[in-house]
Amino acid sequence: MSLPELSEDQAEAWDRIAEILSDSGVDLTEGWAAMREDDETRVLGVTGKAGSGKTLLLAGLVGALRDAGLDVVSGDYERKKRDRRTLAVLAPTNKAASVLRARGVPATTIHRIIYTPVYDPEYEKIAEWLAGDRDRPSVEGLTDEALDRAKRVYDETSSVPGALAAAGLRGSDFITGWKRRDSPLDIGFVDEASMLDDKQYEDLREIFPTLVLFGDPAQLAPVNQSGRMVFDRFEGDDHKHLSRIHRQEADSPILDLAHALGDDQIDFWRFEQMVEEAAQRDDRVVVASRVDSDLMARSPVLVWRNATRVKLIRAFRQAHGADNTHLLPGEPLICDGLELPLKHRKRRIDLEARGLIKGAQVVYLGPGKKPGFSRLHVLGAPDPLVSVSSIVKIEDPDTEEPFLPFAARMGAAFLHGAAVTIHKAQGSQWDEVQVFAPDLEVANRMGRSEAGQPLWKRLAYVAITRAVTRLVWVRRAALALPKAPLGTDDLDTVPAPLTLQAPEAES
Repeated sequence: MSLPELSEDQAEAWDRIAEILSDSGVDLTEGWAAMREDDETRVLGVTGKAGSGKTLLLAGLVGALRDAGLDVVSGDYERKKRDRRTLAVLAPTNKAASVLRARGVPATTIHRIIYTPVYDPEYEKIAEWLAGDRDRPSVEGLTDEALDRAKRVYDETSSVPGALAAAGLRGSDFITGWKRRDSPLDIGFVDEASMLDDKQYEDLREIFPTLVLFGDPAQLAPVNQSGRMVFDRFEGDDHKHLSRIHRQEADSPILDLAHALGDDQIDFWRFEQMVEEAAQRDDRVVVASRVDSDLMARSPVLVWRNATRVKLIRAFRQAHGADNTHLLPGEPLICDGLELPLKHRKRRIDLEARGLIKGAQVVYLGPGKKPGFSRLHVLGAPDPLVSVSSIVKIEDPDTEEPFLPFAARMGAAFLHGAAVTIHKAQGSQWDEVQVFAPDLEVANRMGRSEAGQPLWKRLAYVAITRAVTRLVWVRRAALALPKAPLGTDDLDTVPAPLTLQAPEAES
């Protein structure tokens, strides 16, 4: 393959990664891979701010490893092959993985790798054929045209669930269950690694003898890490930092603002003035006096304080005429974890493997066939449609207890997703992002710091870099009325979703 044009710091990082891979039997220069001769752990951290070229470097490395003969383990389908080396490209969340997939990198979630699928033998024939490991199969109920569609989609996306969906099937027809992985893998690349906590890092070290972590040290540390990031443990040749800004040729005012936060001389008031100046020059930056309630339906407004989040959610629901008895189709939700007893471990694995992990963003499609069930679209998931027993909690700023429009005895728990804290937004990106500036002003007035930097600057940096094409800086605590009702027409709601039922508690 032709290598991407690399800057000096990217080339140094490439060479260091190539050195680590060579130690494990993979030669990027000559394009071949021998079997691993040892299980010695090799870990490298690659850091850089937004626009420094981390994704370009990662994508180039993935292409070179595929050319060297490595099989990409996607989590969608894994058939063990003797005498073959493998690569997995991982991200902490479905949303972060989907950002990579949109750029042509075959990424999956960490959960999807830790949990391995159990396959239906009939449909495994299709997956083996798609992967080039057997002749074209004959499967009852599938026409030649359906198989042709599956092949075209697989060649474009490398996604087995996507190919099966194109053939009129679902991943749930193919994957009959999930189990926690026992055997180790080979080489792992992890994007958005600033989100990893110590436990996730150790789990990855156990699974991957060769591990390369890509991340942004200017983001916020995991909430349970006291300001520490996984990159703090790397030094010397085990840590490569990308400093050059490679996206400046796109003349991005959003990136300009994000990197201006690194200037110690810029305080909050000067920064807000810079946002206003950028908005006057470029329509990709907007200064708004009110929060856009229509945009909140798919791109949550980003806030710092939990109290602000709850108030904005109530205002959003009231503006759309939602009451305390039900949800409206199209309302956004955030998975808050699984409320299942330990004895239902298999059900928990099934739900998590389908994308319902803590922090997953979903859209409510309507009630399920059974009381307490919800039909959901999991944003960023390869097979996004599920029906699951739900515990939906809508918080109210005036009461301590949330009201529960859906309250199954056990299942997946959800909070409303029209507003999200900046911490939870890490790893996600949206075309348009609203940043609630009054919260950042409060953080500035409080004078708090994290890892030696004013907290408001870290919050602003993370919030701003969630925007791909348009940044909306909201100056006042006010909400504009919606211009359109909530709906689900923008989502792919076909085929019918898989039903995942949490077992009833024993009496």
